[in-house]
Amino acid sequence: MNSYIFTSERLGFRNWTFDDTELLFEINTDEDVMEFFPYKPSKEDTLDFMNRMRQMYEEKGFCYFAVDRLDNNEFIGFIGLCEQTYVKDLDSFVDIGWRLKKSIWNKGYATEGAKACLDFGFNQIELESIYSVAPEINIKSERIMKKIGMQHIKTFEHPKLKDYKELVSCVLYKISK
Repeated sequence: MNSYIFTSERLGFRNWTFDDTELLFEINTDEDVMEFFPYKPSKEDTLDFMNRMRQMYEEKGFCYFAVDRLDNNEFIGFIGLCEQTYVKDLDSFVDIGWRLKKSIWNKGYATEGAKACLDFGFNQIELESIYSVAPEINIKSERIMKKIGMQHIKTFEHPKLKDYKELVSCVLYKISK
């Protein structure tokens, strides 16, 4: 049985373990999952990400959490909160994001998980505002942002994506407590 930090109706949110490496790497190498990212992370990149998330959780009390289905303990990816600093006019901000394996898409898990993370962020860590960013062409993620009550703030050129013409134009959404 996994030790969950919090749960939603169908999902458990937890910190990362070494056992997640291969499972997340598999998600990270899926062409469809990574459609709106500039590259597919290597196994080393995947492990570095997991280590950063573990450290962020220890320091901040949140991260992009490893997520399991509660009915069968299947690891399905991540949904959570992460501190970011790349948006001009925002010194630092907390981003809500998700990356889920393709086999569970279109079943409401991203929306359910994002709502649970908003609740955790506002009521457990007492954040005032949470943001979300996606390339403008990623209408699937933007649809989830709208479903969870976020409002469009602006469209901007992402400084980390300036070499990727199709991804550089990004939307910024926000929701406040």
